[in-house]
Amino acid sequence: MRTTLKWSPGPGVKVLGIALADDGSWVVSAAGPAFGICPDCGRRTRHRHGWSNRSLQDLPVQGRTVTVKLRLSRWRCAHQQCERQTFADRLPTIASPYARRTRRVAEIVGLLGHSAGGRPGERLMRRLGMPVSDDTILRHLKRHAALAHCDSTIRVVGIDDWSWRRSWRYGTMIVDLERRSVVDILDDRSVASAAQWLERHPSIEIVSRDRCGLYAQAVREGAPQARQVADRFHLLQNLRVAIEEQMSLAGRATGRALLAEKIGSAQVDPIEDEPHGDATHRRRVRHAHRQSRQMVFDTVHALCKEELSCSEIAGRTGYGRRSIAKWLTFETPPDRRRAALKPTSPLYFETFLAQCWKDGNRCGRHLFHDIKQRGYTGSFSNLEHLLAGWRRAGRAAKENASPAPITHYEPVRDAVPIRDPETGHVISPVVAAALCMKPRGMLTINQARKVDALKQGSHEFALMRRLALRFRGILRSRESSKLDTWIGDAVHSGLATIVRFARVLHRDIGAVRNAIELPWSNGQAEGQINRLKTIKRAMYGRAGPELLRARMLPLNNSHHHAK
Repeated sequence: MRTTLKWSPGPGVKVLGIALADDGSWVVSAAGPAFGICPDCGRRTRHRHGWSNRSLQDLPVQGRTVTVKLRLSRWRCAHQQCERQTFADRLPTIASPYARRTRRVAEIVGLLGHSAGGRPGERLMRRLGMPVSDDTILRHLKRHAALAHCDSTIRVVGIDDWSWRRSWRYGTMIVDLERRSVVDILDDRSVASAAQWLERHPSIEIVSRDRCGLYAQAVREGAPQARQVADRFHLLQNLRVAIEEQMSLAGRATGRALLAEKIGSAQVDPIEDEPHGDATHRRRVRHAHRQSRQMVFDTVHALCKEELSCSEIAGRTGYGRRSIAKWLTFETPPDRRRAALKPTSPLYFETFLAQCWKDGNRCGRHLFHDIKQRGYTGSFSNLEHLLAGWRRAGRAAKENASPAPITHYEPVRDAVPIRDPETGHVISPVVAAALCMKPRGMLTINQARKVDALKQGSHEFALMRRLALRFRGILRSRESSKLDTWIGDAVHSGLATIVRFARVLHRDIGAVRNAIELPWSNGQAEGQINRLKTIKRAMYGRAGPELLRARMLPLNNSHHHAK
């Protein structure tokens, strides 16, 4: 049985002794090699010039910290023609120059810091007998993430945005879809930064993205040789949103009335003349909605006079009990309060914009720049939406269009709210849109009954379901030849939101065709963004761009050694 153990922190180091310090930690005294090798000429020498001492933290023993007191020599090169006169012992297999811990400890610091972060890593290291501060752990991560470099052979990437602060500031994440790992993180979302990154990687052949036009432009500028692929999930998601908007229009047109009869025969007070188009439709919808709210209010109060409880009224009408209780406290339908305007809305600067419009300054980009100088924090698209209404009103005034006053509301086909056959509650547009996208084989029994009720009660729903299932089949069939026919049918469907979706789809037709034909998607990028959100929120205010990049990049890109 062996009574002694030959142990050494690494090759070339001789252990002189081991002692237990007063604080309970182990102190290992060791010395470097007995000769030196010149790094320039490569010759061995025993001419010692001096000594130096290093204190290195090493792996623990029985839960107690271990400190290696290492004595190293400084040697004099004996070769007369060598330019280097003196040199010190270098032990790269044990520790890096000026490091305060051995490489094996530095590797553990990197592993825990990358997976757990600063403070959790600090607590774990202390429990393991290797105390390291959270600042040291984070410095270690950031230092070696800066040394990491992207593989020049990257071929297929996915690009997507993520939010520093929702609706305020965004960053960009780039993922290698073949290796399923993060390649880089950009701390802004702009065409210039994304295009510059793509220019530095000319080997990229395929770029998967969502429907954001910003990244499409960046790919055209930075990687014109690459094929763009629209994400299939976002295509279906955009179609579902379009269906939900269309169902919401029908719901608002009927005011979600609680009564079973149509309200088309209801008399409507005359309103002022408006030009034909979307403005007229919106005016009719708002007027019908106000009337239907009054009918809802009267019905709720009538049921209350029959001495029914709020829960019983909610069961009959399909509305929430809290909403019923609130309405019973009013004598007239409560007016909808307009939210306070904020600098994110162009209406906050409506007076200034109206004066500029009157003075002849009607260029959207110029107006956007002017209100930006005055504190506007919204988007250019919101401003354009406001200006578009002004332009339509101006064109209508020039054409002197004056249609006859509206005296009656012309009912739409879907005037009766569609209810769940099981509960009797009104089926919301969100539920209707989700069911519209599901094939019959994926529906439960209750969901199938809802779909049948929607198809029987809504001609629009039946048409949108046929289009949605056809589009879903095209994406799964890998045959893009049927796409043009589908877009034509959607454009001629007469449904405003579906027509808009089809036209936007046609503008990005190349990327949509590639999405159908190629197997790549942005799912891996979406998953990495979820991981980034978890890391960012776990680190609270310390999650800056440098640290987020260090924790998101693969760990094998870094060489784990620390000072």
